[in-house]
Amino acid sequence: MRFDPYLPIIGVVGLIVVWYLAVWYQVVDPVLLPSPIDTFRALWNGMTSGRLGFDFMRTLERTILATLIAAAIAIPLGILLGASEKVYRSVEFVVDFFRSTPASAMFPLFLVLFGVGDKTKISVAAFGAALVILFNVAYGVMHARKTRLLAAKVMGASRIRVLTDVMLLESLPQTFVGLRNGVSLALVIVVVAEMFIGSTDGLGQRVFEAQQLFAMPDMYAAIFAAGGLGYGLNLLFLLVERQFVHWSGK
Repeated sequence: MRFDPYLPIIGVVGLIVVWYLAVWYQVVDPVLLPSPIDTFRALWNGMTSGRLGFDFMRTLERTILATLIAAAIAIPLGILLGASEKVYRSVEFVVDFFRSTPASAMFPLFLVLFGVGDKTKISVAAFGAALVILFNVAYGVMHARKTRLLAAKVMGASRIRVLTDVMLLESLPQTFVGLRNGVSLALVIVVVAEMFIGSTDGLGQRVFEAQQLFAMPDMYAAIFAAGGLGYGLNLLFLLVERQFVHWSGK
């Protein structure tokens, strides 16, 4: 089935049309819902000559750093846990428990440990992303195709070679799934942390400040900037996955 690259534009145009109609017929108070033109003007001005561009880069910096820390910890640990199903089953409850715990509930703990500042925002985001990545990496290693594992063992490959040359490669598709989910979660946590943990910059702080001042075009502009950042990061990881894991499923 051939994919039409222009199809997604239909949804975007449809959203803008509905938005225009909602503003035109005043379905929502005009003070609370500015027109698309006012919003996109605020977005453009903020990204090119205003403070929004700086806030965008600060949020991006925190998100990338949190994801890198999470990946550096979770990928090796996930490989080790996935290589031994008994070991993984012994810690599965702990991993699932904290993975299911809302990251916002961990804010007070990390505030006590790291105080108010970037360390708390990045560490909470890294903690949440690491659990998602860990789960996916371990799952990918445990479900590596048995035929390739058996072939490697029959050919006399050592346990280390099987782990690095077979299990690691077989787990890469699932690892990238974990990375995409992890970076998305890290962005969500960073934006929420910027709203409520003594931040002076970042998209979360920009959304919160604009809402407090009833600067609605600026608020929607910051929301769209955060959405664009999340979409862009997910697309970046997807492109990298297609480049380096092109053999997936073959």
